[in-house]
Amino acid sequence: MIKKILFIRRDNIGDLICTTPAIHVAREHFPQAKICVLVNTYNADALLGNSDIDDIYVYEKAKHSSKNKITVAFDNMRLLMKIRRERFDVAIACGSCSKRLERYTRLTGAAMRVGYSREGLKHSGYNAAVIESDGPLHEVERTFGLLSKLGISGSPPAMKVYPSDKERKKVETFLSASGVKRPVIAFHISSRKKDNRWSIENFIALGNLVSKNLKASILLLWSPGSESNVYHPGDDEKAEVFTAALGAKATAYKTKNLSELIAALSASNLVVCCDGGAMHIAAALGKSIVTIWGSTRQDRWRPWGTRHLILQDKSKKAGDVSVEAVFKGLQEILEEEPAV
Repeated sequence: MIKKILFIRRDNIGDLICTTPAIHVAREHFPQAKICVLVNTYNADALLGNSDIDDIYVYEKAKHSSKNKITVAFDNMRLLMKIRRERFDVAIACGSCSKRLERYTRLTGAAMRVGYSREGLKHSGYNAAVIESDGPLHEVERTFGLLSKLGISGSPPAMKVYPSDKERKKVETFLSASGVKRPVIAFHISSRKKDNRWSIENFIALGNLVSKNLKASILLLWSPGSESNVYHPGDDEKAEVFTAALGAKATAYKTKNLSELIAALSASNLVVCCDGGAMHIAAALGKSIVTIWGSTRQDRWRPWGTRHLILQDKSKKAGDVSVEAVFKGLQEILEEEPAV
């Protein structure tokens, strides 16, 4: 009998959000089980308010920390020892076939260790390996497929994130005080990968087109921090350039953490963004999305479970997608939006 399940998700924000359908279905099938998740400091807030989860174990990656690497390693080992004491029945390694992920799963000490392998590979870390498909599966479907070892099949549901009431009220108060009218179009200007970034000049040009031609308000969002921050580089400088250029045509809302970003996106009607964590948050909130695409595989990482339009140039560089194409797509999506 399965009484304790641990999901392991060591990756970025979007990867973790793509895991929420599997967590939800595991909860449905094992309503009395203790379900926990091992995540990192970078993505943990994506699970706040999720009632499918009983406990969250958070570790820190050395590249995200200003601490000594030995201190980080020691803290993480203590966390793993705490997990081992729980004596989990099942640990599920969410992600592609990886020796590092396999090692983390083995260190949990779980009785059943589920993870992806490839044909012909031997994995000492997994005693319930699943052969990874090379087919065109979305990350939601790939993660959901791991549940087959628990006797679970079918189709995964929608992704979910839960904005806190406190942060949502704070955003709504800010929008009201700023005179922002609906519909609200959120521009999220950040993306982690270089090929997936759209220039701030393009966002400014798009903002001017929206302001001139559409009856909608622009809400500027971005990854907080300076681009020179070696641990968590952000786009504060680009946001300043955007607000200086647009002036009263747009409203900037600086989010200091992931919980604030989730709330801000939840208060928007439509989202324009590049491929990245913000896009998956918007999808999990059920928002319509216009996304400017770079080199990422659409079949694996497209917005899941929500209306969206992907704009990708044949060069597979987001910067080559034209402002006019994005504006046209935005018009098409906006026309289909319910009246607000």
